[in-house]
Amino acid sequence: MDRTATAVWKGNLKEGTGTLDSQSGALKAAPYSFKMRFEDESGKSGTNPEELIAAAHAGCYAMQLSHFLAENGTPAEKLEAKAAVKLIPGTGITESNLTLVGTVPGIDAAKFKELAEKAKAECPVSKALGAIKVSLDARLA
Repeated sequence: MDRTATAVWKGNLKEGTGTLDSQSGALKAAPYSFKMRFEDESGKSGTNPEELIAAAHAGCYAMQLSHFLAENGTPAEKLEAKAAVKLIPGTGITESNLTLVGTVPGIDAAKFKELAEKAKAECPVSKALGAIKVSLDARLA
């Protein structure tokens, strides 16, 4: 199974601009630029590679955990996963910090924590991010 995305960049690093398109159409000419990546902390002007990695990590993690919870006989009512990807200019991406709040009827906190950690280790995006620190703060709602 292959998934694709296309980036088109015009100009130099600091003044140039680009667009991103994804195979699914979820991204269609989504703008990105140096400013969006390094200067606009609000994130309102467009996307950037780190935001897209964070979205992929949060989404993959929530799906993996939902599978483990269902296998345990305690399917989730709701999993709210957030990933914060840290970029240090000149160094690169150094970490992805997952935060999870789960509404899971019938599970105790210890089992929830065990399955949450297992999902962090086995999520395909976590594995792909093996060169960086991946942390998890998981709790029941």
